[in-house]
Amino acid sequence: MPFALIHVAALLIFFIPFHWYYLVICLVLLVVRMFFVTAGYHRYFSHRSFKTSRVFQFVMAFIAMTSSQKGVLWWAAHHRHHHRHSDQELDLHSPTLFGFFWSHVGWIISDKYNDTRLEYIGDFAKFPELRWLNKYHMVPPISLGVALWLIGGWHLFVWGFCLSTVLLWHDTFTINSLSHLFGSRRYETTDTSRNNWLLALLTLGEGWHNNHHHFMASARQGFFWWEIDVTYYTLKVMSWLGIVWDLRKVPTHLLTQQTIAA
Repeated sequence: MPFALIHVAALLIFFIPFHWYYLVICLVLLVVRMFFVTAGYHRYFSHRSFKTSRVFQFVMAFIAMTSSQKGVLWWAAHHRHHHRHSDQELDLHSPTLFGFFWSHVGWIISDKYNDTRLEYIGDFAKFPELRWLNKYHMVPPISLGVALWLIGGWHLFVWGFCLSTVLLWHDTFTINSLSHLFGSRRYETTDTSRNNWLLALLTLGEGWHNNHHHFMASARQGFFWWEIDVTYYTLKVMSWLGIVWDLRKVPTHLLTQQTIAA
């Protein structure tokens, strides 16, 4: 979706009579799509931190792609590249090297990185349905936008799609930018990743970013009970229902390994 246009459209909420219904739809779609970005795009497709069926794999990809953050293979491939080169010259969005704006939004709207790095994502590129989704990545967000318009007209489209998507974008993007600038560091990683409790609340657990860079394969990014990780809690419930399984845990010895002295 055109990045600037969606931002402008979101401002139309100030010209629409307020209804609680619009706000509820906006927030529900924000939280649901955030979950599928964090659990799907990030923890599953990028890091394979749990297993699921081929059908639910497709469902996760489709719903995550309604966030209009390009294709599932594109997203996961670029994220794997980021971990390989985090805060080094080849990192695509290091705020310490390229500044806040570039790491927050510049890189993802740049035509420079439009291509999908299939060499990084061959394990999922083997599925034709995911390749189709990745190629036609505009189908999910357009489908959501059209559905909202048909249900509630342009008022619901503005609240439910435009505003919700803008909030979702910037929630997600803070992990690339702010989570490498502000917060605490528990582990001595080779990058500038930080734990930030506020960002963790806003992103359903993604803000425990230093934890994540310490052991990226974990389905749980809030390593300790006091580190709120809503995405993990939801995945745990889904595992009880048999929707997902084999949630990967942090090995016990890694919880205290490479810690930074207080």
